[in-house]
Amino acid sequence: MTAIYSVILAGGAGSRLWPLSRETYPKQMFKLDDEYTLFQKTFLRVASLIDDKNIITSTNVKHSSAINEQLKELKEKFCRKSNYKVITEPLIKNTAPALLLASKYIEKISYSGSDTIILAVPSDHYIPDRLEFAKLIEKGIKLAKEGYIVSFSQKSDKADENYGCMKVRKNPKISAIEPEALKVNSFIEKPNTKNNLKGKIYINTGLYMFSAKTYFNEAEKYIPEMCKLLENEEISNTIPSVSMNVYSKMPEISVDYALMEKTKQLVTIPFETNWKDIGSWDAVYEISDKDENGNYITGKIVDIDSKNSLIYSTSKIVATLGLKDAIVVETEDAVLVSSKKDTSGIKKIYKKLNGKNTSAKEIHKTVFRPWGCYTVLEEGKGFLTKCIIVNPGAKLSLQFHHHRSEHWIVLEGEATVIKGDNTYTLEAGNSIDIACKEVHSLQNHGSDQLKILEVQQGDILEENDIIRLQDIYGRV
Repeated sequence: MTAIYSVILAGGAGSRLWPLSRETYPKQMFKLDDEYTLFQKTFLRVASLIDDKNIITSTNVKHSSAINEQLKELKEKFCRKSNYKVITEPLIKNTAPALLLASKYIEKISYSGSDTIILAVPSDHYIPDRLEFAKLIEKGIKLAKEGYIVSFSQKSDKADENYGCMKVRKNPKISAIEPEALKVNSFIEKPNTKNNLKGKIYINTGLYMFSAKTYFNEAEKYIPEMCKLLENEEISNTIPSVSMNVYSKMPEISVDYALMEKTKQLVTIPFETNWKDIGSWDAVYEISDKDENGNYITGKIVDIDSKNSLIYSTSKIVATLGLKDAIVVETEDAVLVSSKKDTSGIKKIYKKLNGKNTSAKEIHKTVFRPWGCYTVLEEGKGFLTKCIIVNPGAKLSLQFHHHRSEHWIVLEGEATVIKGDNTYTLEAGNSIDIACKEVHSLQNHGSDQLKILEVQQGDILEENDIIRLQDIYGRV
């Protein structure tokens, strides 16, 4: 039997969902409207079709801790004994390098080798009808076994600059395998809509299916430089990654531009069921439950007479009056106000933050870690204050800093502190000083959250001044 695997691509930044989505904690990590995050929903959808032991999550080093924590939640919820597999990119290099790396990993660990069928799935899609999705994948498997790269698409009357667009035709050989499948004559990724493609268009959803053999054959033709870089790399369960030195040489390009625009093996199956790429705030609005005025409202909102708007608050009270077709999103450190008719410009704002406020582009005021989270309360010249929350049973890495000292005050719970060669137990109201370059760690042995007020002092107060010596989350 041919092995069926899936790779979930979960390394993107989600720039069009700023300010909720940030580089270090992007949209796929969030719960927008129910108990599961977008990533977890994707995993569960795929697991209803494919053995969950054969689902590989591809992410980058920035997101790997959060991904592993979310997989741990699913593992515990469904009583799985074995850990789910994650392959980690040393750098964010877009989907072409990520998918090539993941496919080589799957080929190595699969008993079918290069005959293995791979379903590549973005981590941020909305597909509510699992039965129809299952039927679609069954059709794709038949074509992938015959050497085709299968794209899943939706019909459209016009091109869309946010998606790949395909012109197609019937092909007797392909129709004999799957009557609904169509040969792709041309594929244009994110076309300029001013030069509109004529006739019926098929919009690429970003889901692909192929055999490892077909994918590597096409990759050798069209992205040989990427294949050459990975040629001598050992990628296995023991080493589910590659070296930074090798991966840094990879071009930063999507699989759509690098391969799908060029391959002659591309076919498509129309996606008849409901599908939405949750890549923008207007997409979030479309899939959400609205009130009697057509508004999707969540958080601490006071609204009067607004219509057909999305109003989203994470922390503060947001008051709105008489809005129409608007997007309002509040986070602890940023507020977005936009017309709902054109949210594509949010990506331009995201890019502009490079020169204005890099931290607002990369991180939230509250930053999630595998052990819990921290919130920056205030910062100034030579000082920074944080509120640190450590989950029950969690532990910060054994570490030291070259450029700062720290003062910890226990606000809630009981802390176990390693400081040099000594171990201390601190209760609420107790405090301790950590000198610059002093080895230290913090652990919560209790059953309740541990809350710490941290005051940093020094000339460099950045996260890259953490020198980890030991870490239970594998970040050393």
